[in-house]
Amino acid sequence: MSQPPLLHSFFQALASAPSEQALRSRFMDGVSAYFGVQRWGIYLFDHQQSLLSYDVEGVSSAFVERYNQIGKSVDHVLAYVQRYHAPAHEQMVFPAETWQQSELYQRCCAEYDHTHIMTGPIVGQGQMIGTIHFARVGPTPAFSDHDLSNLGAVCTHLSACLAMLRQQTLLVENANLGSLTSRELQIIQLVAQGLTNTQIGQELWITQNSVKQALKRIFRKLKVSSRTEMVFKARDIISNDSSS
Repeated sequence: MSQPPLLHSFFQALASAPSEQALRSRFMDGVSAYFGVQRWGIYLFDHQQSLLSYDVEGVSSAFVERYNQIGKSVDHVLAYVQRYHAPAHEQMVFPAETWQQSELYQRCCAEYDHTHIMTGPIVGQGQMIGTIHFARVGPTPAFSDHDLSNLGAVCTHLSACLAMLRQQTLLVENANLGSLTSRELQIIQLVAQGLTNTQIGQELWITQNSVKQALKRIFRKLKVSSRTEMVFKARDIISNDSSS
């Protein structure tokens, strides 16, 4: 296999991404050239470590679902990454010549001819918030220590870029929250409690139409399109008001 190019230009492309979606797109479009992989993807988790979203190349959504339901629990490479927050490949965690007899390979990887796999962590706020997955198919060489080192660098840069973009988004959302009136915050709290527009109107001594118009204004301010999304975006300020 020929020597892959240096990663500097790739890091610059990630650092200049204007949004999280652009960051993920630039990663997916460019990363394979540096690692000689035929399958790759990003998996992002929520606060409960459940799969929140993913981008994959070379595998189907059916594979992702199978991995999430079956493979994840027997993935010793992932377990190493979770424990140490450091990248790993199959030769690091499976005894010699046992990889293709492993439950992970037999139940998830064999059908897609994943001869070699490598996984790295995406971290934020002291915990793992996602993973990068690579696979080489067919008669390809195993991942090397050099590949592992490069993946560690990619994970560091991707994690930093993602944290910066999410912080920028949070600042914008907080600014939008600051524009809410006390009456609008009351309405959000009542929606969060499960009250209907009629019940909110009765609670606040206003008409049902006034509630509807207030909700429209709140949706515009928070840039949301549903009551659930509205409550989710305002969750921190609601909890602060409730505890004060």
